[in-house]
Amino acid sequence: MSRVRGFISFEGIEGSGKSTQVKLLAEYLRTKGHTVIETVEPGGTRIGNKIRSLLLDPENQMDPLAELLLYYSARAQHVREVIYPAVLRNAIVITDRFTDSTVAYQGHARGIDLSLIDTLNEIVVPDMRPYLTFLLDLDVEEGLRRNKDAGKMDRFEQETVDFHNLVRQGFHQIARAEPDRVKVVDSSKSKEEVSKEIIRTIEEAWR
Repeated sequence: MSRVRGFISFEGIEGSGKSTQVKLLAEYLRTKGHTVIETVEPGGTRIGNKIRSLLLDPENQMDPLAELLLYYSARAQHVREVIYPAVLRNAIVITDRFTDSTVAYQGHARGIDLSLIDTLNEIVVPDMRPYLTFLLDLDVEEGLRRNKDAGKMDRFEQETVDFHNLVRQGFHQIARAEPDRVKVVDSSKSKEEVSKEIIRTIEEAWR
């Protein structure tokens, strides 16, 4: 998959501050005259939002393969309805999660064969890879505490600390394999400090 210059993703464990940083970056880029589309996975479309509700509902006990395929169904709609059209009209797309989350959660934590995930990526998003991915890194227990304090308790918050540590390890493995694309940011810092680091990284990458 080729990297698309106007496509940026945010990744990280639960409670790492992705949605906050998506908004802060979008606001900054708009002040520079860019058209910016903010979106999220799973979701971003009417169909995707319906799938999101299934995936995050804490009452749903879901087989890992069913979970994986629901994520890719939402992604297929998201890419074709939102991301591709925006990139083609030269907008900047910033997404809260993309394929790296699938590798980390369903691959490293759920144990699904990574070659199957690679195959699905080739089918669903064969020519769509973020130009930059910001991995907001945070201690797992701190991230879960943040979400609990914010009243967020979806199906993934119910997973064990060990599960979330596997997710975090999966993200780090991705970052080690693709350092040019994936930039690790310490999200234990203040949101302002994190935002400044992200903006500085983008400005350097786009020179």
